[in-house]
Amino acid sequence: MDKLQAMATFVRVVQARSFSKAAQSLGMPRSSVTTTVKNLEAYLGTPLLRRSTRSLSLTDAGARYLAACQAILANIADAENDMSATNQAPRGRVRVDMPGAIGRAIVVPRLLEFEARYPDIEVVLGLSDRPADLIYEGIDCAIRSGTLADSTLVARKLGQLAWLTCASPKYLARFGEPDSIAALEAHRVVNYLSNATGRPLDWRFSVNGEAVAVPLSSRYAVNETEAYLHCGLEGLGLIQLSELAASVYLRSGRLREVLADARCAPVPISIVYPQARATAAVKAFVDWIIAIARPELAGGTDADGQLCHVKAHRNRPLQR
Repeated sequence: MDKLQAMATFVRVVQARSFSKAAQSLGMPRSSVTTTVKNLEAYLGTPLLRRSTRSLSLTDAGARYLAACQAILANIADAENDMSATNQAPRGRVRVDMPGAIGRAIVVPRLLEFEARYPDIEVVLGLSDRPADLIYEGIDCAIRSGTLADSTLVARKLGQLAWLTCASPKYLARFGEPDSIAALEAHRVVNYLSNATGRPLDWRFSVNGEAVAVPLSSRYAVNETEAYLHCGLEGLGLIQLSELAASVYLRSGRLREVLADARCAPVPISIVYPQARATAAVKAFVDWIIAIARPELAGGTDADGQLCHVKAHRNRPLQR
């Protein structure tokens, strides 16, 4: 058995969540992919995947082995890159996950700059409200919000982001402006549904310097950023979202901030990546993101430039 090929095949099956899709992307018969993974499990003496007619999932041993395989394959890719000419620019594919608000406002408008600097790096950019699992989904780096806990992921600080409570002039003309948090009970709000739980997220405010979470009932609730924003623009109710997502509409007058004196504390924003996936291309992309994002996200400068290691984060959707 070619161990490296078996590792690469196993990783591709996990990323594709399907033997058939993995086989198609590898240009191999499905039977060969299935046999390779079965032989790998036999060699290791433990199941790596739980199989059903509809889905695949990792066993505990499979999750550990996946991380080890990704680290080994990344180190091989790094070694091959290092063997290239000294003056050769970084090359390869970088898979990135980030909230749509940051992607649309900061990253996408400047991707041509990145291409001009690194023409041999392919960027696969995922914009989603759903926090991705970097290890399971084979993602090289991701932008995350919230407090980060200690672990093996490397985190670099980008800055922080304020959250605003907003409404359209149409709504305010019809229902008036709330003058306190308590007054929200008499107002219409649009709730944002958590992609993790399916339940409405609490509304967050600051009262006398203390963070306050307020659950509010609503006629409308959505789980997608653009729909949530447009509910606010159409006057369906008050919305609470990041300043980055709201700024263009605040400047145009299509949204107005309310309860400004009760803004919650800004949320820290970081870019995280597994150390094992830190190829030259990934490092180039991370450094570029830091350079373009810190001026846009207030408070992003950390003069020492030190790295920290993280594993979990209380992630709040940046768009909401």
